[in-house]
Amino acid sequence: MNAIQSRPALGGMAYFLICFTLGSYFGFAAVQGDYGVFRQVQIKAEAAELAAERDRLKAELAELENRTWRMSDQFLDIDLLDEQVRDVLGYVRADEIVIR
Repeated sequence: MNAIQSRPALGGMAYFLICFTLGSYFGFAAVQGDYGVFRQVQIKAEAAELAAERDRLKAELAELENRTWRMSDQFLDIDLLDEQVRDVLGYVRADEIVIR
């Protein structure tokens, strides 16, 4: 009698290997890829940092607009004008002593 020899199913192994490879690739891409989990965390952190910088710049702009308005023709702040003259031109009143 002839003994029936069974060979390993190479088609099934190849199918399993292809599925495992594709699953590994897509799993890695979901975590490490350009649109993966880690990149999303980086994007959120960068967005928060940029929002904080935007708020800081808005506050700085508001202060500059206030100082500009205080130096305008409609509203002249004498104290601010005196501060600017002393700072930019280096003026000193006669009754003051300058220490360097």
